[in-house]
Amino acid sequence: MSARPRRLRLTAAVVGVVAVTALGGCADFGAQDRARSAGPFSSETLAPVAPSPTDPSQPPTSDGPPPSGPCVDPDPAVIATCLDATSAVMVGDAQGESTIVAERTTGRIVLTARNAPKKVLATFPVDASGDGGLLDFAMSPTYDQDRLIYALVSTASDNRVVRIAPGDVPKPIVTGIPRGTTGNVGSLHFRSPSELLVATGDAGDPAAAADPGSLAGKLLLVTALRSDSTARPRVLASGLGANATICDNASSGRLYLTDRAPTADRLQIIDTSGTLRPLWTWPDRPGVSGCAAAGESVLVSEAGRQRVELLVEPTRQNPTVSPPVTVLERRYGVLGRMAATPSGLFQVGTLNKQSGRPVATDDRVVRFLPPNGSQSRV
Repeated sequence: MSARPRRLRLTAAVVGVVAVTALGGCADFGAQDRARSAGPFSSETLAPVAPSPTDPSQPPTSDGPPPSGPCVDPDPAVIATCLDATSAVMVGDAQGESTIVAERTTGRIVLTARNAPKKVLATFPVDASGDGGLLDFAMSPTYDQDRLIYALVSTASDNRVVRIAPGDVPKPIVTGIPRGTTGNVGSLHFRSPSELLVATGDAGDPAAAADPGSLAGKLLLVTALRSDSTARPRVLASGLGANATICDNASSGRLYLTDRAPTADRLQIIDTSGTLRPLWTWPDRPGVSGCAAAGESVLVSEAGRQRVELLVEPTRQNPTVSPPVTVLERRYGVLGRMAATPSGLFQVGTLNKQSGRPVATDDRVVRFLPPNGSQSRV
């Protein structure tokens, strides 16, 4: 069962809550859950989309003349500016005009839109040395009721999955994921309301990724989502490389995973059992850093080449994947994580403060419309 049909309801709940207050309210977790702490711690094919006026219940936008200042980007496709290096992006509304973005080094999750103020939804204590920090986040599938946010974070001793409620501190869900100097970046995705998929990086040690006794380089299934649980997550797949990222297609229900293996960067399909099936590989290792999917298209961002490539989803009638097509290149610098609306609008965050040449408005989130899958087959 996929949790993604809930996406529009979830994001509406997110922005509705934030319109009232960034962290108001409280959820009841029981005494043990409240007591425990989290522990130590351009291409011509690009079609930028200028935001249109939003509903009053959506994140606020600036009224009157356009604002001025160092954080105002003249490019209408840029919907968020002056962020720290982004580590995760989630579409904030059905039109893709707002974004919910994680900052790796500050541990903040921020809701914003073009020329609008930033609203901090949550802040996680993190150790951001190396490529650690706030690595990814996922809203609870029942966020409109419990206001829970789950996150994959780095501490001084490990990587771990935690959750946070308004006005509370992060509580550990899964601890002991190996932490390295590099290879910490992973991903979270709710497969169903009671099933959280966790993709962990190899912590710079491919041998650990192949070791069944290690949580590094694994696709994990977590069903014990309370902090008082001692259940070990189930290992669905091993051998993941660095920068493991899960993305889904709300239209087809398919799940994908990108990572950087020792010999090639990869895009793989996650089947219903959790088995990984290769879909495309990049032996020249361009630094795959994220993915997103909608309609017939799967988009993959590449940090090293500062580009986004599009692949058409395989179908029963067309099971062979055609070579990827570049839809965005060297326009916004180093590109990271991505997100998509079901209608086919995409968002991508930049990593210029981490590994590029930042401009005055970095780091940023960009909203764009690539060619659709049928166009890409031509």
